[in-house]
Amino acid sequence: MQIHVVRQGQNLYRIAQRYGTSVQSIAQANELPDPSKLVVGQTLVIPITGRYHWVQQGQSLSEIARVYGTTVSELARVNNISPSAPLRVGQRLYIPPGPKPTADALLYVEPRTSVSEAMIREVRNRVGSLTYLAMFSYQVNRNGSLTAPPIDNIPAIARAARVTNVMVVTNLEEYEFSADLAHAIFTNEAAQNQLFGNIIQVANTVGYRDIHFDFEIMNPEDRELYNTFLRRARDRIHAAGLMLSAALAPKASDVTTGIYGAHDYATIGGIVDFVALMTYEWGYTYSTPQAVSPIGPVRNVVRYAVSVIPRNKILLGQNLYGYDWTAPYPPAGGPPARAVSPQQAIAIALRENADIQYDTEAQAPFFRYIDDAGRQHEVWFEDARSIQAKFDLIKQFRLRGIMYWKLGLAFPQNWLLLQDNFTIAKRMT
Repeated sequence: MQIHVVRQGQNLYRIAQRYGTSVQSIAQANELPDPSKLVVGQTLVIPITGRYHWVQQGQSLSEIARVYGTTVSELARVNNISPSAPLRVGQRLYIPPGPKPTADALLYVEPRTSVSEAMIREVRNRVGSLTYLAMFSYQVNRNGSLTAPPIDNIPAIARAARVTNVMVVTNLEEYEFSADLAHAIFTNEAAQNQLFGNIIQVANTVGYRDIHFDFEIMNPEDRELYNTFLRRARDRIHAAGLMLSAALAPKASDVTTGIYGAHDYATIGGIVDFVALMTYEWGYTYSTPQAVSPIGPVRNVVRYAVSVIPRNKILLGQNLYGYDWTAPYPPAGGPPARAVSPQQAIAIALRENADIQYDTEAQAPFFRYIDDAGRQHEVWFEDARSIQAKFDLIKQFRLRGIMYWKLGLAFPQNWLLLQDNFTIAKRMT
């Protein structure tokens, strides 16, 4: 696969010619609603085997081979050149595909009130790229009972594709994470026993193979209570032949205060079978405009995580969305940002005739525009470059794989590049 950034004056025909492919294949791969309309700065994934590299000033064959994880002799062979021949600036080199590491991919699906036909179609479209499909969520009640989400035939679709169904259990009340609810469960052993029994019963009935605790926004002083709760859960859940996993807030050190304080990376990592790092929401609904998952802070979380948790237990969290902020920006009294998918962000940029820029420090695209009411907007989202940066991070730190929040946010480039970068594991038992 090749990532191409659209420049001023380019059209899809010329881009297709550049890479020896067709307009139709590029348009289909990127799900372009109108192939005749492109945005300056927009990324396109070119569906070719391998990729091309255009030689820059001062580059050598050995340097290029190092960048792409191949050898000088292999590059020379496939490009029919001498290994010692000087390179010309602008010379095109073909980079053959290399071996792909195996990775897990987990995708949350959140049918709050009902399962739509569109959701069913999207599940069918994505299960081939997944190891786990995580049903969000079974909400814990204070007496140990569960409030179940609508699931329709989603677990059956996943199972037919050899995807492991995951039961997500949360401390949500009225769609808000509740520290009081979590504390009530942690301090009531009878309710815990009831809860674990109910979880196992549901898992066996529906066919969930992994129980995934996503307890958030807890009291920091409940840190050890949560650890004890997870140990008890592990004992019951493993005895039932099921796996146990947990979501972890994004921490770059062992912070024990604030809303992330109850998440004890080292202890939880030792208890559960795998963890999912929630490495997103630096830019969020009530923040100032910024990248949702900037590469620097994400890398800091990963660096800390691998220092206390085995690498083969860690999934990197990734957002499938961005935000459109309207001035005056929060927290200076402006309205909350509106969530947008990458496809929606491109459509906005096209409608507003806005060029897309790329922040190389955050490794994230953004653009600004003024709406019909004269209000300034700033949009940060994800594109092929930003997701490739996360895939490179997974490879660099040799992580177990990736976790996505959530299904239904259109980002076709992600799924193309995921398959291009990794062989996706199937762990259904």
